[in-house]
Amino acid sequence: MGVIVGPRVLDAGFSLLSVLLAPVPVAAGFPSPAQDYFDGRIDLNEHLIKDVTSTFVVRVTGQSMEGAGISDGDELIVNRALEPKDGSIVVAVLDGELTIKRLRVTKSGVVLQADNPKFPDIRVGALSELTIWGVATTCLHHI
Repeated sequence: MGVIVGPRVLDAGFSLLSVLLAPVPVAAGFPSPAQDYFDGRIDLNEHLIKDVTSTFVVRVTGQSMEGAGISDGDELIVNRALEPKDGSIVVAVLDGELTIKRLRVTKSGVVLQADNPKFPDIRVGALSELTIWGVATTCLHHI
Protein backbone atom coordinates (compact mmCIF):
# COMPACT_ATOMS: atom_id res chain seq x y z
CA MET A 1 0.00 0.00 0.00
CA GLY A 2 1.31 3.45 -0.83
CA VAL A 3 0.65 7.02 0.19
CA ILE A 4 -0.60 9.44 -2.45
CA VAL A 5 1.32 12.72 -2.47
CA GLY A 6 0.18 15.00 -5.25
CA PRO A 7 0.45 12.99 -8.44
CA ARG A 8 3.00 10.54 -6.99
CA VAL A 9 2.44 7.40 -4.95
CA LEU A 10 5.14 6.65 -2.40
CA ASP A 11 5.89 3.19 -1.03
CA ALA A 12 4.62 2.50 2.48
CA GLY A 13 7.36 3.19 5.01
CA PHE A 14 8.90 5.97 2.90
CA SER A 15 9.58 8.96 5.11
CA LEU A 16 8.40 12.29 3.78
CA LEU A 17 9.80 14.17 6.76
CA SER A 18 13.27 12.98 7.63
CA VAL A 19 15.69 15.68 8.79
CA LEU A 20 19.01 15.89 10.60
CA LEU A 21 18.84 15.87 14.39
CA ALA A 22 21.16 17.99 16.54
CA PRO A 23 22.90 15.83 19.16
CA VAL A 24 22.11 18.17 22.08
CA PRO A 25 19.21 20.43 23.03
CA VAL A 26 19.75 24.09 22.14
CA ALA A 27 19.23 26.61 24.94
CA ALA A 28 16.60 29.28 24.38
CA GLY A 29 17.86 31.21 27.43
CA PHE A 30 21.56 31.62 28.05
CA PRO A 31 23.87 30.26 25.35
CA SER A 32 25.61 26.94 25.86
CA PRO A 33 28.69 25.53 24.13
CA ALA A 34 27.61 24.63 20.59
CA GLN A 35 28.06 21.29 18.86
CA ASP A 36 29.03 21.68 15.23
CA TYR A 37 27.82 18.31 13.97
CA PHE A 38 24.52 16.48 13.69
CA ASP A 39 23.79 13.08 15.15
CA GLY A 40 21.70 11.13 12.67
CA ARG A 41 18.19 11.78 11.47
CA ILE A 42 14.81 12.15 13.11
CA ASP A 43 11.65 10.99 11.34
CA LEU A 44 9.09 13.76 11.87
CA ASN A 45 6.33 11.39 10.79
CA GLU A 46 6.88 9.42 14.02
CA HIS A 47 6.50 12.59 16.10
CA LEU A 48 3.76 14.41 14.18
CA ILE A 49 1.57 11.78 12.53
CA LYS A 50 -0.13 9.04 14.53
CA ASP A 51 -2.32 7.64 11.74
CA VAL A 52 -1.20 8.31 8.16
CA THR A 53 -4.55 7.20 6.71
CA SER A 54 -6.54 9.85 8.59
CA THR A 55 -4.03 12.70 8.89
CA PHE A 56 -3.99 15.73 6.63
CA VAL A 57 -2.25 19.09 6.47
CA VAL A 58 -4.37 22.21 6.01
CA ARG A 59 -3.13 25.75 5.41
CA VAL A 60 -4.62 28.47 7.61
CA THR A 61 -5.89 31.77 6.29
CA GLY A 62 -6.94 34.60 8.56
CA GLN A 63 -6.17 35.73 12.10
CA SER A 64 -9.11 34.40 14.14
CA MET A 65 -6.96 31.79 15.94
CA GLU A 66 -3.91 33.92 16.78
CA GLY A 67 -4.55 33.56 20.52
CA ALA A 68 -3.97 29.83 20.13
CA GLY A 69 -0.65 30.47 18.36
CA ILE A 70 -2.11 29.78 14.90
CA SER A 71 -1.30 32.48 12.35
CA ASP A 72 -2.21 33.24 8.77
CA GLY A 73 -0.15 30.98 6.48
CA ASP A 74 0.58 28.32 9.11
CA GLU A 75 -0.14 24.67 8.40
CA LEU A 76 -2.11 22.48 10.79
CA ILE A 77 -1.74 18.74 11.08
CA VAL A 78 -5.30 17.48 11.37
CA ASN A 79 -6.36 14.00 12.44
CA ARG A 80 -9.82 12.96 11.24
CA ALA A 81 -9.87 9.85 13.45
CA LEU A 82 -9.69 11.74 16.76
CA GLU A 83 -12.86 12.34 18.74
CA PRO A 84 -13.44 16.09 19.10
CA LYS A 85 -13.87 17.28 22.69
CA ASP A 86 -14.80 20.53 24.34
CA GLY A 87 -11.75 22.77 23.91
CA SER A 88 -10.34 20.97 20.83
CA ILE A 89 -9.20 23.07 17.91
CA VAL A 90 -11.13 21.68 14.99
CA VAL A 91 -11.63 22.02 11.28
CA ALA A 92 -15.40 22.39 11.04
CA VAL A 93 -17.81 22.54 8.16
CA LEU A 94 -20.67 24.83 9.12
CA ASP A 95 -23.44 25.12 6.54
CA GLY A 96 -20.99 24.13 3.80
CA GLU A 97 -18.22 26.55 4.84
CA LEU A 98 -14.87 25.43 6.28
CA THR A 99 -13.50 27.13 9.38
CA ILE A 100 -10.87 26.51 12.05
CA LYS A 101 -12.09 27.26 15.55
CA ARG A 102 -12.04 26.01 19.13
CA LEU A 103 -14.98 23.71 19.80
CA ARG A 104 -17.03 24.61 22.87
CA VAL A 105 -19.89 22.41 24.00
CA THR A 106 -22.07 24.29 26.47
CA LYS A 107 -25.42 23.69 28.13
CA SER A 108 -26.96 26.16 25.71
CA GLY A 109 -25.43 24.53 22.61
CA VAL A 110 -22.32 24.31 20.46
CA VAL A 111 -20.04 27.30 19.91
CA LEU A 112 -17.18 27.62 17.46
CA GLN A 113 -14.90 29.97 19.36
CA ALA A 114 -12.36 32.31 17.83
CA ASP A 115 -9.11 32.73 19.80
CA ASN A 116 -8.85 36.40 18.88
CA PRO A 117 -11.11 39.00 20.55
CA LYS A 118 -11.45 40.86 17.22
CA PHE A 119 -13.53 37.96 15.86
CA PRO A 120 -16.96 36.89 17.13
CA ASP A 121 -17.71 33.38 18.31
CA ILE A 122 -20.10 31.42 16.14
CA ARG A 123 -23.10 29.95 17.94
CA VAL A 124 -24.30 26.94 15.98
CA GLY A 125 -28.03 27.34 15.47
CA ALA A 126 -30.56 24.51 15.66
CA LEU A 127 -31.12 24.68 11.89
CA SER A 128 -27.41 24.80 11.03
CA GLU A 129 -25.53 21.83 9.66
CA LEU A 130 -22.24 21.23 11.49
CA THR A 131 -19.66 18.56 10.71
CA ILE A 132 -16.37 18.34 12.60
CA TRP A 133 -13.99 17.40 9.80
CA GLY A 134 -10.98 16.78 12.05
CA VAL A 135 -9.04 17.73 15.16
CA ALA A 136 -5.87 19.82 14.88
CA THR A 137 -2.94 18.17 16.64
CA THR A 138 0.03 20.35 15.65
CA CYS A 139 0.61 23.80 14.21
CA LEU A 140 3.58 24.27 11.90
CA HIS A 141 4.15 27.94 12.66
CA HIS A 142 6.24 30.05 10.33
CA ILE A 143 8.69 32.47 11.95
